[in-house]
Amino acid sequence: MSDHSDAGAEASKLWLIDAGYLFNAQRSVDPGYSFDYLKLRRKLEEHGAFWRAYYLNSTSHVPSEAQEKFHSWLGVAPPRGPQLITKLYELKQVRSESAYCYECQTRVSLSCPNSEGHHLENQQQKGVDVGIATLALAHRDRYDTLMLSSGDGDLMDAVEFLSERGKRIELAVFSEGVSIDLQARADRVFWIDDFADEVRRGRPDSAPRFENRRPSRAS
Repeated sequence: MSDHSDAGAEASKLWLIDAGYLFNAQRSVDPGYSFDYLKLRRKLEEHGAFWRAYYLNSTSHVPSEAQEKFHSWLGVAPPRGPQLITKLYELKQVRSESAYCYECQTRVSLSCPNSEGHHLENQQQKGVDVGIATLALAHRDRYDTLMLSSGDGDLMDAVEFLSERGKRIELAVFSEGVSIDLQARADRVFWIDDFADEVRRGRPDSAPRFENRRPSRAS
């Protein structure tokens, strides 16, 4: 956990969660690791209660029963749930015909090894980063500290705007996949890896075992 200053730790906080990021980054602890949102909220609130918390994710057009159960649990108030407001965005199917090779510094064609006639698609996450930025700006008069659980450098414009206007910026992230620019702007970084065992999922009354994977970004 890195900290520029403890000033303002007890001020009102808004927590915005990129669920796809957290799901994929948790493997920085170990490949089989899974955290519990209720435990994570309790741990983070040791440093100040949240005024409000949002969970943003992309999901398939028709959510499965497991998805619906998990998303319902997220909204349950403590002590049985983490009381997160859920905002879901639809995954977009995007045709994939090529990708950029950094070593060759050129685009290369993609093809299925089973048949050249097969159509390839990626699931592209749409709207989560825009949703996070919108919530952060829309509620800026309601909080003093913005806590982000996201590693997305696309949030930098919003983060810089808020930071320059006196908002305290905190990150609650894993050690994997966090924009260096976000780290540089943060007044405090809570590295979840440092207290991973405390927020590990495992008890019978823990969250339903479902979360969306982070969809790949279309080329």
